[in-house]
Amino acid sequence: MKYITIFGSSRISSDSDYYKKSYEIATTLSKAGYGIITGGGGGIMEAANKGAFEAKGESIGINVILPNEQRLNPYCTKSLTLTSLSERKNALIKDSFAFIVLPGGFGTLDEVFEVMTLAQARVKRYKIIFVDSQFWSPLFDFFKQLLDGGLIEANSDFYKLLDSIDDILNFLDT
Repeated sequence: MKYITIFGSSRISSDSDYYKKSYEIATTLSKAGYGIITGGGGGIMEAANKGAFEAKGESIGINVILPNEQRLNPYCTKSLTLTSLSERKNALIKDSFAFIVLPGGFGTLDEVFEVMTLAQARVKRYKIIFVDSQFWSPLFDFFKQLLDGGLIEANSDFYKLLDSIDDILNFLDT
C-alpha cells in the first residue's frame, strides 16, 4: 500500500472549511487505495483520519505526548504514541511517498520543511502538495525569492500548490 501523510493544524474546528477539505481529500484518497497517516490529533488531522476511517481505508495516527495539547483522535485504525516531536516527525515521513499540506502553524511548517529538505537533497523522492492557494501563495512567493536568489535549486517538480482533488490525484499518478 502507498501511504500519504496529511499535515495541518490541530486547532481547526470541525465546522471549518479546512476540516471539511481534509475530510474530503482523505476520503477520496482512501477510496483510491492510499493509506492515510496523520499526527493523530485534532483539527485537520482528525478530519483526515475520519475521512479515511469512514471510507474503510487505513487510517494511521502517529501521536506524541504533549502537555495540555494532544490526544489521539478516535478515527485511527492503527496508532503509535511517541514521546518526542523529532521521533514523531520521522515516523510521519518514513513510510509515505506523498504529503498533503493543509493550513497550519509552526508544527506544520516544521514537518513540511523537513520533507522538502529531504526531497531537495534527493534523500528520497517525495511529492508534496500544498492545498489552498489563498493560504499558501505568500509562502510560494517566498520560495520564488529563494529561487531567484540562488538559495534553492530550480528543481521544484516535487512540490505543487493545488486546490482540486482531481489535480491532487493527477499529480500523485505522475
